[in-house]
Amino acid sequence: MSAAAGCSDDSADNDGGSGGTSLEKITYLTSFGTFGRDSYAYVALDKGYFKDAGFEVDVKPGKGSGENIKSIVSGQAQFTPIDLTGGLIAAGGEDKTSGFTAVAAIQQRTMAAIIALEGSGINAPKDLEGKTLTDQPGSVVRTLFPTYAKLANVDPNKVKFQNGQAQELIGLLASGRTQGIGQFVVGKPTVETVAKGKKAVVLPYSDYLQDLYGNVLITSSKYATDNPEKVRKFTEALLKGLADSIANPAEAGTITQKYVQTAKPEGVAAELTLMGPYVKSAAAGIPVGALDAERVARSIAILQGSGQIEPGLKPEQVITFDLTPKA
Repeated sequence: MSAAAGCSDDSADNDGGSGGTSLEKITYLTSFGTFGRDSYAYVALDKGYFKDAGFEVDVKPGKGSGENIKSIVSGQAQFTPIDLTGGLIAAGGEDKTSGFTAVAAIQQRTMAAIIALEGSGINAPKDLEGKTLTDQPGSVVRTLFPTYAKLANVDPNKVKFQNGQAQELIGLLASGRTQGIGQFVVGKPTVETVAKGKKAVVLPYSDYLQDLYGNVLITSSKYATDNPEKVRKFTEALLKGLADSIANPAEAGTITQKYVQTAKPEGVAAELTLMGPYVKSAAAGIPVGALDAERVARSIAILQGSGQIEPGLKPEQVITFDLTPKA
């Protein structure tokens, strides 16, 4: 269930140290608001995984890939998840952004999707033509739409996007003020709850973009270069929270409500249940968090083919493979 983005998330364990060693203060931004899909950070915080790794972490609501990258590059935050496709477009697109690097995967497949409600006339990708969709400017769903449209045989010039903020999108859809919204596939139960029983129609981008990863954990290039061992320890702590959340969604929902008072535990659990298959690779033996250079190269080729990034971008320009769990 979606929760208000302005909640206080400052209840980190502040005993000033672990075993006599002072903790490094870290600001962590969620990927997008305070949805259940980001609850693993609260689980890692609550279970002391961050503290054990040497960090005092302040978890704050993020604003999507574009804004989160800016916060990392400017030093306002040290770690955040972004959609890898958004990161590739930022690094290799028209306005080249540098100074950030990915150090782990959160989801092995993109969760980007268009969500509509039954009765809207949207049941398949081609139905998007002639419709108005709403999404936050710079969101990965919106940024990636031309590539998705090309592969799904949709004319993107016949689809209109209007602007909306993250926390209002589902309400706009439920009230009929838009015909579809940019969302992650895990938003389905929240949409149906807010829409009071109306069924959601989900058009996952992964139906056509199977090589694309979902969210990845990033930090600044400088922090990764200067503090590789700290990056490894933080990543390990966060991925432990992620693994716990997928294994026990109900527990994660209860924990999240301690930090985000408006969160609904059952809504958090529903999102995590849908997210599980995206976190765990279908390929046996690939650990949570792993990134594969060949897959990333194929993603780059897809984006180059659709004209969204220029030739020449290499996977290692966006990912520090020495710090990622091995695929």
